[in-house]
Amino acid sequence: MNRTLAIEFSRVVEAAALAGYKWLGRGDKNIADGAAVEAMRLMLNKIDIDGEIVIGEGEIDEAPMLYIGEKVGTNIAGADAVDIAVDPIEGTRMTAMGQSNAVAVLAVGEQGAFLKAPDMYMEKLVVGPDAKDAIDLSLSLEDNIRNVAKALNKDIRELTVVTLAKPRHDEQIKAMQAMGVRVFALPDGDVAASILCCMPESDVDMMYCIGGAPEGVISAAAIRAMGGNMQARLLARHDVKGDTPENRAAGEIEISRCQALGLVVGEILPLDRLAKTDNVIFAATGITKGDLVEGVQRKGNIATTETLVISGKSGTIRRIKSTHMLNRKSADLQNIIL
Repeated sequence: MNRTLAIEFSRVVEAAALAGYKWLGRGDKNIADGAAVEAMRLMLNKIDIDGEIVIGEGEIDEAPMLYIGEKVGTNIAGADAVDIAVDPIEGTRMTAMGQSNAVAVLAVGEQGAFLKAPDMYMEKLVVGPDAKDAIDLSLSLEDNIRNVAKALNKDIRELTVVTLAKPRHDEQIKAMQAMGVRVFALPDGDVAASILCCMPESDVDMMYCIGGAPEGVISAAAIRAMGGNMQARLLARHDVKGDTPENRAAGEIEISRCQALGLVVGEILPLDRLAKTDNVIFAATGITKGDLVEGVQRKGNIATTETLVISGKSGTIRRIKSTHMLNRKSADLQNIIL
């Protein structure tokens, strides 16, 4: 994959972040997400790639989202054939409510690089390089915490674990706190939390949550590039949200979609099944101020962004701070971000 594509993909997430920022704090997460999707699609279709969305925001009948199987790029002769995993806004509710840690994010790899999975729940356990051999989802969360603490040569009371502040995690949060673990429970945003496990300057030691499969695959690309580790398993909706007739019906559809893709719900997925190669590009631009990247700042027609770009093949991590003259963007993009 051409290394110069990294800057092209950074422009994609910058545009999505600027589009989402337009709707910051306005209370409608769907409008914000739709604007980010529109900007991301527009920019992807300007890049000289033969691209396919393999992790997106819905199936083909759920347009205008960037759907699984959608073709993007100019597809000119000789263009790199790539698979793309996207989350135009990770943290739509945070964007709508003006809360921190909302980002626009994508991962790109050669064809076949990423696990193809339905948009469903996924249990995830993530650590950085120093504890990469210490996790095993077949063990209890408590045992994993003990093993990670041992690998890091830390007392359990010195360990910091990030999870999501969801009712489904209440028991796990109480159990971790009872062990003496420092637990940070975020409203949303497990991609950023996962990456923080691998950042040298971060205090985060481990991330555990049940969140979205798309976010899990995107996280895996960055985690593999940075030398961390992750295990995951797909979970049906009725096993997460309660076994009501509605959830059971949705869960059965998810199970059948997994079977069509050769996946087994509940099977432990190691990192090399989630992201099968180091030759990936990961890019994330902050919409709101967060622990991973700064948010958009705008004054009139001038905006600044911060983008984290990880090139897996070289192991290079870049932070790109950009100043945008919004009224000089292409007319089609101005229609979305202004």
